[in-house]
Amino acid sequence: MKKEIEIFERYLKTKNLSLTKERKLILDEVFSIDGHLEADEIFLRLKKDKKDVSRATVYRTLGLLVNSGLVRKVYLGEDHIHYEHTHGHTHHDHLVCIKCGKVIEFSDKKIEKLQASVCRERGFQELSHTVQIFGYCKDCKE
Repeated sequence: MKKEIEIFERYLKTKNLSLTKERKLILDEVFSIDGHLEADEIFLRLKKDKKDVSRATVYRTLGLLVNSGLVRKVYLGEDHIHYEHTHGHTHHDHLVCIKCGKVIEFSDKKIEKLQASVCRERGFQELSHTVQIFGYCKDCKE
């Protein structure tokens, strides 16, 4: 967690912001959760733990965490955004079941190489990418 704090503080300084107590609480909460999370989930968990953080501060801090590169937004076919922390994790993509909502994370070197090749052929400099494949998991397709 120390490295994430350093990265976040360094990013905040570039924006003339500081690591407030509230931002630190949110950072700690985000990195305590393995998997996908929602802003309201973080807010409710902090509220349950009697941490005084507003919903607006959670949303703003998540935006800062995304811009710092520590967290990414994930669209899983719902009307709201999910987040996942990326620092210290290998890149992965998602299979999303549209019936039960199950999310299966996967990595595939062939897909990664193909995406890199497409970018190279078109003179495109990739900064990041996400792949979400929507369909039915093995339990729901039967």
